[in-house]
Formats: sequence, C-alpha cells, structure tokens
Amino acid sequence: MEPLLLDRLLQIGDLFQKDMDRAFAGTGLTPARVHVLWALQHAGPSTQQALAGLCGVTPRNITALVDALEGTGHVRRTPHPTDRRAVLVELTPDAVATMTRMQQDHQELSASLLSAVAPEDRDAVERGVAAIAEHLAALVAQAGEAR
Repeated sequence: MEPLLLDRLLQIGDLFQKDMDRAFAGTGLTPARVHVLWALQHAGPSTQQALAGLCGVTPRNITALVDALEGTGHVRRTPHPTDRRAVLVELTPDAVATMTRMQQDHQELSASLLSAVAPEDRDAVERGVAAIAEHLAALVAQAGEAR
C-alpha cells in the first residue's frame, strides 16, 4: 500500500528535525532559539514583547530564550532609544554571520530538494506545497478558535 500524503509529510518533518538536531549539535542552539534568531534576522532589533508575539510564545518563555541566547553570545540587550522602560534584543555580529550562513544553507537545501523533482513539475510542486501549508495553517487556526 502506497503511503498517504500525510505519512510522507510526517516523514519529511521527522527528517528535518533529525537534520536540525545534527546541524545544531554542540552549538547551544535549539529549534526554539533558532526561531528567535530568525525572527530577529527578519524583524531587526525588537523588544521582548514583540519577539514573544513573533515567536508565538509567552513573555516568560521569551525571557528564558533571550537569556540563553545572550549567554551563548548570539544576542545582546540594548536600551530602547525612546522608551527607557524597554530594552531591545538584537543579534550580535557573530549571530549575524551565523544567520547569513544559515540562510545560504537554507537556500541551497531548498534548491537541492527541488532538484529531486522533474523540472516540468517543479512549479506545480511549489504551488501544491504552498497550498497544503496554507490549508493546514487555516485548519490549525480554526481548531484554536473552537477552543
């Protein structure tokens, strides 16, 4: 019996997790910490409150994540320029270099994965994966609203 699409998606998710575990071994980075770094890479310096929103975690969780990332030299806290009660979290120069490499690796892996698909099917695969991701996001949002 041929695996269902969901079975393949779960397999892909598991393989990505194993690859991330391998890539981050010994770095002090976890998927949650990398998520914070990605948010900062794309949003720029942010308050912890804004970061919590971007990452979908509680203020207490973001504090622990930022503390850990500060401890490993990936981020630093600086005074907010207009709100003396707030601080900004920003990437350190080393973290900027790490994230630049990570983005390059991300692009290369994406291209490599897509190269496994016949050239004439690539646009359809990209559209299909995007449609599945959007539909799954909508299902998750609906389930959250139903609570």
